[in-house]
Amino acid sequence: MVARDTPSLDTVFAALGDPTRRAILAMLLEDDMAVTDVAEPFEMSLAAISKHLQVLTAAGLISQEKRGRVKWCKLEPDALREASVWMQGFGQFEPVNLDAFERFLAAELPETPPEGAG
Repeated sequence: MVARDTPSLDTVFAALGDPTRRAILAMLLEDDMAVTDVAEPFEMSLAAISKHLQVLTAAGLISQEKRGRVKWCKLEPDALREASVWMQGFGQFEPVNLDAFERFLAAELPETPPEGAG
C-alpha cells in the first residue's frame, strides 16, 4: 500500500497540467498578489480565475489569505519540491530550481499584453 500525502502528487500534477494555472504560478513567483490582480491579464471571468485558484490551493501550490476586503494569493513552493523529490526517484530529474522554473514558464507561456492594452 502506498502512503498518500496531503495534497497528493496527483493533485499537484493535475494542477500543473493547465497553462492558466502555470501562468498564475509564474506571476506569483514575483510576489504575493491580490486575486483581482491575478485575474487582470487573463481574458476570463473573475469566477473562472477563482476556480483556477481553488485548484492551486487544493494542490498546496498557493495559499490564499484575506487581508481586509482583499484576498491575497501567495506561492507555496513546498508542493513543487515534493513533486521534484518524487521525480528525482527516476534518476533523470534535477531538484526544482524556482529560478529555472520561472524561466521555463516564461518561455512556455505567450507574452501577456501590456497593462491597459486590449
